[in-house]
Formats: sequence, C-alpha cells, structure tokens
Amino acid sequence: MTLFSLARKNIQRNLSNYFLYIASMVFSIVIYFTFVTLKYNDDLAALKQSAQQIKGLMSASSVVLLFFIVIFMAYSNSFFMKKRKKEVALYSLLGVRKQKIGLMLFFENLVIGLVSLVFGIILGFFMSQGLLMILVRLMGYEVVGSLTFSMEALINTTGIFTLMFLFTSLQGYRVIYQFKLIDLFHADKQGEQIPRVSLIAALLGTVLIAFGYYTAASDMFTSSIWKLFTFLGTPLLVIGVTIAGTYLLFHSVSVFVLTALKKATSWSWKGLNLIGVSQLLYRIRANAKSLSIIAILSATTITAGGGVFGMYYNAEASVRQMLPNTFMWKGDTVEFPQQDVLYHESLAVKNLRVDNDFAFFEYTLLKETDYNRLAQLQGKDGEQHIANGSTILLDAAFDERFSHDFTGEDFKLENGDSFYVDKMLTESVLNFIPAGTVLVVNDQEFAATDAEAVTMQVVGMDKDLKQQDISQIIYKQLSNEQQENFSSVPQSYEDSLATVGALLFVGSFLGLVFLAATGSIIYFKILTEAEEDQAKYAILNKIGVNSKQILKTVAGQVAVIFSAPLIVGIMHSVFALLAFSQLFNMNITKPVILWMVAYSAIYFIYYIFTVRAFYKIVRREN
Repeated sequence: MTLFSLARKNIQRNLSNYFLYIASMVFSIVIYFTFVTLKYNDDLAALKQSAQQIKGLMSASSVVLLFFIVIFMAYSNSFFMKKRKKEVALYSLLGVRKQKIGLMLFFENLVIGLVSLVFGIILGFFMSQGLLMILVRLMGYEVVGSLTFSMEALINTTGIFTLMFLFTSLQGYRVIYQFKLIDLFHADKQGEQIPRVSLIAALLGTVLIAFGYYTAASDMFTSSIWKLFTFLGTPLLVIGVTIAGTYLLFHSVSVFVLTALKKATSWSWKGLNLIGVSQLLYRIRANAKSLSIIAILSATTITAGGGVFGMYYNAEASVRQMLPNTFMWKGDTVEFPQQDVLYHESLAVKNLRVDNDFAFFEYTLLKETDYNRLAQLQGKDGEQHIANGSTILLDAAFDERFSHDFTGEDFKLENGDSFYVDKMLTESVLNFIPAGTVLVVNDQEFAATDAEAVTMQVVGMDKDLKQQDISQIIYKQLSNEQQENFSSVPQSYEDSLATVGALLFVGSFLGLVFLAATGSIIYFKILTEAEEDQAKYAILNKIGVNSKQILKTVAGQVAVIFSAPLIVGIMHSVFALLAFSQLFNMNITKPVILWMVAYSAIYFIYYIFTVRAFYKIVRREN
C-alpha cells in the first residue's frame, strides 16, 4: 500500500470529522472566488460610477478574507494534528520512519485542500450569477448580470490557495519531529490542572471591560476621555482594553464563577452538574484563549454587519430627511413627462449671503404662504403664522452636538436685517442641496427684505425613488451652473445604495465566512475533548447514568462553550454599535436586532451539530 493510498483511506475513514472543516474551507473559497470574479465582471464594469469603487472594495475584501483563512486553517490543523498524535505514534512503533509519516500527513492535508479548492471553484462559478444579482439588487440597479467564467479569477484563486495548502500541509512535519514517542501516545491524557481563582485578575478583567463599555457609550464630542486620548487614539484604547478584558474574563472571571457554582452544593449535587462544571474548570485555561478569539471575532462580525445594515436600512430615510421634494433646482422650468407629478411649484425666494474672512454662508428666505402650501403638499402638520420681525429657521442638517440652536435669539444678517427666531425645525420643506438653511418670514417681511431674488422649481412625484429617467431628462436641460445645485431624490438614493449596498454585500458574506470558521473551530475543539472524555462517560454509563442524563450533561457543557463567547461578543457589539449610532446620529436598533438574531440562529445550528457529534462520540464505546 502506497503512502498516497493510505492517506486516501485515512481521509475516507475520518470524513465525518473533516466534514465541517472541508465545508468551511469550500465556503471560504466560494466567497473568495466570487469576489475575484465580480472584480473582473464586465456587467459591473459597465456601471461606470461604481466600477472602481466595487473593484477596490472586492480587492480589499479578498485580502481580509485570505488573512482570516490562513489563521483559520493553521488553527484547525493544530486540532487535527493533536487528534492524530496517537495514530502517528502507532506508525512509529510499527517501524515507519518519520519522513514517511510526515509525507503521509502532507498528502492527507494536500488532498483535502485540493478537493476543497476544486469544489469551491465549481460552486463559486455557479453561485457567482446569484451573488452578482444580489449585489446588483442591493446597490439599487436593475442590471441582470450574465454568467461568465473568469480565467483571471481561476488563476488567482488556484495559485493563492495552492500555496496556502502547501504551507498548512507542512505543519504535519512538526508533529513528527517536535514530540517524543511517549508524548504522542499520552497526548490525550495531558490535561491541565484546575486553575486557582485569581480575584485580582477577575476584578481587573471586569474593570477593563467596564471601562471600554463606558468609553464607547460616552459622547465622543463632549467626553473628557475622548478629548484626552484624541479622536483616533480613543477607539484603539477601547479595542485594546476590551480584548485584554475579554481574555481575563474567560481566564479568571469564568474560573471564579465556575468555582462558585461548584461550591454551591444545592445546585452542583443535582444530576451531573458537578461533573459538567468540573470538566469546564479542568480545561478553562486552554479554552480561555479560544473563547476570547471567538468572542472578539463575533463582536467584530456583528458590529461591522450591524453597522452597515443599519446604514442600508436608513438610506431612504436619510435621503428624505435632506430632500423632501423629488426634484429641485434654481431657475426656470423645463419640459419633462407629467404622468406621476403630484405638484410642481415655481417659488420666488431670496438668497441671503454672509461672507467672512474664511468662508461664506448662504441662507434662503421663504415666504410664510409658500411654506404653508409646501408643508400641506408634503403632508406636514401644522400651519405656521409668523409675527413681524420673527422667523422660523429650517435646518435639516442640525446636530445639537456641534450646531448652534438659535431659538429665542436674534438671527443677524450682514445686510443689516435681524429676525427673532421663534423656533428651529429640523424638517425643511426645501431640499438642502440648493436651499441650505431656510428662514421663513411672513409675506410683508419677505417683500421688505433687500436681497437677491431667485426662482426655484420644486417638484414632487409619485414613486419618486423610481424616477431616475425623469431625473436625467431634467438634468440634461439645465445649464452647468444649475446642474451643480440640482437636487434629485432618485439620484441621491441610487448613489447612497451603490455605496452601502456593496458594503452590505461584502460585510454579509465575510461575516458568514467568519461565522462558519469560528463555529468550526469550536466544533473541532469540543470534539477533540469528546474523544478524550469518551472513557469517562463510559464509566458513568456503567454505574447507572442513563443516556438522557448524559445527553443533558453534554448539551449543557457544550452550551456554555458556545453561548459564552456569543453573549460576550453581542455585549461588545452593542456598545460598539451605540458609539456608531451616536457618531452618525442614526437609529439602527431594528436592523441591528435583526442582524444579531440571524447571526445567533446560524450559530445555533453549529451548536446542534456539535452536541450530536459529541454525544455520538461519548456513546461510541458504550
């Protein structure tokens, strides 16, 4: 029997153990191949306004994905090698030289990698059409991409992943030359001593995480901490203390909690609770590093995905906040189809300009009657009646953190006019791009104010987000100066979706890859421990513990390992997303909850697979 055939038989025999690893690798290759394919896709290149943006985004995402896959493969291989140490020792005992054993392991890993690569490229080719359509839809375009096979993507993917598989295959030699024969035989018996409770480390971990949460929740524009460490240094500080606190949380705080549970006899002496807690305590130091990494990866995935999904979810609301009218421009009316027009107003406004040494500010003066008419057409409640010498200030870009509130003050203009600000509204009736900040005065004050008279066209249309063709018709009839101030809801919405839609696509699929990889890491680790615990569960069965009790203990033990990093990751992401929502002044509660539920649901599927596999292993000897 050749080494290659022996390696093939080993793979067939251990296929169930390798399944999730191969599935995760295939999925990663599918996503990478798809990203590279989309980068070279002709249909996306035809979208000139977004082609370079997508190309750069896909290139950067491919690098991030490769970096993560290298870590995942190295981490996974270390578990497989530990699992195979006794088998390697048996080959050595039978007289097989280390070089031959190393070649066998090299062939095994290489075959697994190449099989994953072939399946990944084939699936990636067929999935690229569907993923292209998802990307195009998320970006708000109606283009239907064609299914094309990219040789550039094939060469890129094959070359990079072949090198990666060669690198990870060479890891097999480390097992052969690094350990003695006796160490390989007793590898599954080399556990860790139950760690002692360190109250200082537990308190330090709690304090570090609390400090990170407090800083993240603080207003970055007013907090003394943000001012002390600067706008760029504070996020790095928060990330650093949170990572350190997370490690101490699993390394010390979890030991403290589990030890307390073990000492609570009213709970620990029920069923097999004591055995489950003792098993967790026994390996807590080895698990601390893995659980910390998984918690940080989960937090990163949820934060990035939740933030981008929140922006995508609020894209329409953000556009409508700044642009209450479908179209608006300065100057005379132009010809365009009137089929879906709800209103078309030619407004006489005045342009107020205030200059200083560094910049100039423009304000639009609007008549009370025009404001009330537009407000009614736009469905805004409340008719305004403004006294002489007073004004209502409309500022859609107002932010209380760095915008001045003029309510109750005199708003003085350079031309000598002064208006008392009765109230400030953050909902305007004019689009912000051509109009800016708007001052609403009564008709008499408007006529008396000496300022440049300007005509503005205001158009409201039904199904306004679908009026891209009308937008182009109007735009082409405007002069260069008018085009600079042309405001279009469908165009602004399309531009917004083109950016956040591509980010959502990349973030979603990178998040799925990270989730698949982290779920697989926990799966490998728990199944490795299940092999070591097989004899212990066999003893429990012999002394009368039934299958139902064993399954309950297994499910509870695995639940702790799965739920702990997920809960910590969600908590980290909650405070990170709180800072994100404060920065962009955006309510993202609903999309974030949806994102967390979806992430947790997929994560739960890994938990079910792991419990079943764990129970199958510990029941095998019985």
